[in-house]
Parts: sequence; structure tokens; C-alpha cells
Amino acid sequence: MSIFIEALKDRNQSLFWFAIINLGMAALFFILAKKTSTQVAGINAWYKPFKFALSIGVYVATMAWYCYYLPSFNIRLFNWANIFLFSFEIIYITIQAARGQESHFNLATPFYRLMFGGMAIAAIAITVYAAYVGKVFLQTDFPNLPDYYIWAIRLSIIIFVIFSFQGLMMGGRQTHSIGKEVQNTFLPVFKWNMKEGDLRVAHFIGIHALQILPLLSFYVFKTKKAVFALSGFYLLFAVFVLVQALQAKPFIKSK
Repeated sequence: MSIFIEALKDRNQSLFWFAIINLGMAALFFILAKKTSTQVAGINAWYKPFKFALSIGVYVATMAWYCYYLPSFNIRLFNWANIFLFSFEIIYITIQAARGQESHFNLATPFYRLMFGGMAIAAIAITVYAAYVGKVFLQTDFPNLPDYYIWAIRLSIIIFVIFSFQGLMMGGRQTHSIGKEVQNTFLPVFKWNMKEGDLRVAHFIGIHALQILPLLSFYVFKTKKAVFALSGFYLLFAVFVLVQALQAKPFIKSK
């Protein structure tokens, strides 16, 4: 792990430190979730910033690692675009958690509507930039890297983009839960709904293809054919979970 950390720092110091800051914030938010009682929509207010900070830290570290392979990519612009957009999101989410207020789906005032719209624009911009990175990967040859590993990166970015845009379904519905339950039960840590369908599950599975597929390809499935099969299965599983949620069925059902 220390070798990976040092290598990541050498590859991209800006995103390395931004990832460290977000992971540190995630740890703080997790502690606050255990030590405080403020709730939003029946869940401790600090779980949302915890999950977002953790996800941001993992994402920027992952993309810093991949973009290092692109010889003529404008990494400086990519770095600062992601730092600015993600900082806007996590700062607002944190402020709202501290106030015991919703950050997402909060349209109670013109200011809240503006901020919710701003977060949607930021998320779209981040996803479009990731799609551009995927395009560059598809157009670039990598003679010094295993083809199965490069294809895992390419396919993982495609799945990431699809399920990042799936997040717009939640914005359009103004909720991530689908069903008619009044009293809900939530999965520990993840806080996924265990009584109704929850669109966040497919979103989570899809966006984390970005880490899972390249890692499995590099260490386990070391052929291009196996990577394509694995990626296809992974995509089908994420789609299945999405359909399950749309049918108001929980991913893991509470007894």
C-alpha cells in the first residue's frame, strides 16, 4: 500500500493531496455520524458527506492513476476542474449536514434550488470530462502496458459514465427511493433502503466499475477475452439492480 501511495503522489501531486483531504474528511464525518444525533430524512446527517467525501477521494485518486498513462493529456486542467467542482459539492453538502438540512432534492427556497441545480451541473461536467478521458484512452495506443488492463480501464470508464448519468434519474424523481413504505429500514453504513427500491445501489455499483474492473484485470483476469466477459457481466448486474429498484424492490430486503 505504501508503494502505491508513493507512486500516486509522484504521478499527480494535486489530486493525491485532494484525495487525502477528502479521505480525511470522510473519516471525520464517520466519527461525527457515530457521535451526534442530528438526522436528515431519518438518517444521521453526517452519513451523506461521509459517503461523498469517501467517493470523491477514491475517484480522484483513481483518475490520477489512469491519466498518468496519457502522454499528451492536459492533466493540469483536469486536476483543477475536478478540484473546483468536487469542492463546491462537498462544501455545500457538509454545510447542509451541519445545519440538519437536505442538500439534494431540497427545493424549499430559491437559494436551495440554485445550489441543487449547481450540484447537478457540477456532476454532469465531471462525468462529461470522464467521458472525454475515456475517448482519449480509446484513441491512444499503449505498447508498454498489457492490452487486457487498458481495455479494463476503457470499459470501466464507459460503465462509470453510464451510471453517473443514471444519477439524473434521482434528480428527475426528486428522490432515490421507489415505493410506498412509510417506515423505512436502512442498510448500515451505505444507508440503502431495505424496504423499497433504491436507485443509489445501481449508481454505486456502476460508478465503482472504475476501480473494480481494472484491479481484477491486472491481478486476476489477465486476458482481453476474460476482461470483456467480466465487464459484460458487471454491466448486466448493474442494469439488473437498476431494474430491481425501478420495480420498487430493495437490493437487500429487511426482515
